[in-house]
Amino acid sequence: MGEIKIPVGRSGFADIRKNGYYYVDKSGLIMELLKTDATQVTLITRPRRFGKTLGMNMLSEFFDIRKDSSELFEHLSVVGDQELCGKWMNQYPVLFLSFRGIEGLNFAGAYAKLAAVISELYKEHYYLMESDRLNALDKEIFYRLAAKKADQEEVENGLMKLSKMMALHFEKPVILLLDEYDVPLAKASDKGYYREMLNAMKGLMQVVKDNAALKFAVITGCLRIAKESIFTGTNNFVSDTISNTRLNEYFGFTQAEVDQILWDAGRTEHAAEIKEWYDGYHFGEFDIYCPWDVMNHVSRLLLDPSSKPEDFWANTSDNAVIRSFLNHTDFDVQEKFEILLAGGDVKSPIIEDIMYDILESSEENLWSLLYLTGYLTRVRSNDANGDLLLPGQFALKIPNVEVRNIFRKSVKAWFLEKSAASDRSGLFGALWNADEEKLTGLISDLLFDTISYYDYGESFYHAFLAGLVSNAGYQVESNYENGLGRSDIVIKDRKNRQAVVIEAKWTDREEELEKECDDALRQIENQQYARKVERTGYHKVGRLGIAFWKKKCLVKSGNA
Repeated sequence: MGEIKIPVGRSGFADIRKNGYYYVDKSGLIMELLKTDATQVTLITRPRRFGKTLGMNMLSEFFDIRKDSSELFEHLSVVGDQELCGKWMNQYPVLFLSFRGIEGLNFAGAYAKLAAVISELYKEHYYLMESDRLNALDKEIFYRLAAKKADQEEVENGLMKLSKMMALHFEKPVILLLDEYDVPLAKASDKGYYREMLNAMKGLMQVVKDNAALKFAVITGCLRIAKESIFTGTNNFVSDTISNTRLNEYFGFTQAEVDQILWDAGRTEHAAEIKEWYDGYHFGEFDIYCPWDVMNHVSRLLLDPSSKPEDFWANTSDNAVIRSFLNHTDFDVQEKFEILLAGGDVKSPIIEDIMYDILESSEENLWSLLYLTGYLTRVRSNDANGDLLLPGQFALKIPNVEVRNIFRKSVKAWFLEKSAASDRSGLFGALWNADEEKLTGLISDLLFDTISYYDYGESFYHAFLAGLVSNAGYQVESNYENGLGRSDIVIKDRKNRQAVVIEAKWTDREEELEKECDDALRQIENQQYARKVERTGYHKVGRLGIAFWKKKCLVKSGNA
């Protein structure tokens, strides 16, 4: 207990098993998939960092006819089925590739990376150039693809061609394992070359359509792209999403698995904080932890038991999906975001067949995207407070503390950018002139248009004010050591030698707004915040007390 080695950032199954790194047994995935081995294509979609790549590595090691994997699977659950292992372990040729790195500023750049992935795959199977079962023409095509001298048509037919060559050589059909299949389309949608990439991907995906050389295929990604847009004509196609139950225990950690990890690491006292930060996902009938987060935090705890939880998952993406939602002025989502940030839920239909080119065309699509990519999870029916849901509708909520932090940071960044891009001349004019009535109206209007992400606490209002006056060409000091204490905000206009000292208060009762304003102005004087600014050479230093109640504010000016 406590002597385990956590494999953070390692997704190679053989690497983990050979080096004795800690491994949570997910080999039951093999048995579950083989219950329906007649299925031509199984598409598994899960959010990022939920173990898809490691699972695909495990499948590759298990099936690959070129390897002897018996030692890698010792003591894992799959070897308990000796008949299955005898029939399937290292018995089939395997084509295993990932599209994770295929992106570019334009189609030419992304296509070059796609061609490089196909080239590397051919080089991995270069033994086929010595096969006496391949004819000269096959070998000529093989060489061009391996050497990156093939034309676009040959690249798009590359997987189909390679599968047929391997089936000829081994005299057995091929198992195709394709990881992160939707990354090229997601990147293309962001950069504006979606149609070109879609056509290229359609060509590559012909490998799973009426291919006699294929035993079966397992494909993973974050989203289930509409079948008619990429898998047209594919028969016997089965998808498994986070709404299903069949495979969900094999992607992410269950409660029992997290309990075992903490026991093995000797860190069971951290169970509650790990649950609060990294649990909360409801996939099918399973409650799931994010494995990336759990392993990162346990790894830190082994080195330092006082380590605090961090936003590990947040650091693996730019979280652009939340920003896309906020930037859509035609979707009225502000109140819904506030409900989510306060721990509530929102209700929306979920569309699981995604078309990237129309992803942002409706609010339903974007709620679906937040759900399918792990930013939201569904509320179980017994936790839904008796609310009635329409057919096809889900109640969605933020799963845990980490994801709530992602939302808060995204909302804050969105507000700062929105403020910086707006015309604030009227606001600053009112500030310099200490126009109480105009400031009360302007700030109240702006407050109504933003999103509360700290439950209307003092820190929310302070961040709101700081964001409102930042990046406007003036010097802004926030919580700056000033006079006999710390003033909330000081705004300085060096050119005109004028400044404003702001003290902000908040209350949970509307009738106390005026009292809080008076208290704020009294604090400015008692703590000499403005006096110190005047002593640095500013001729005009205004004093403003601002009091907040929910989305209302009151501004009062003090005399110098």
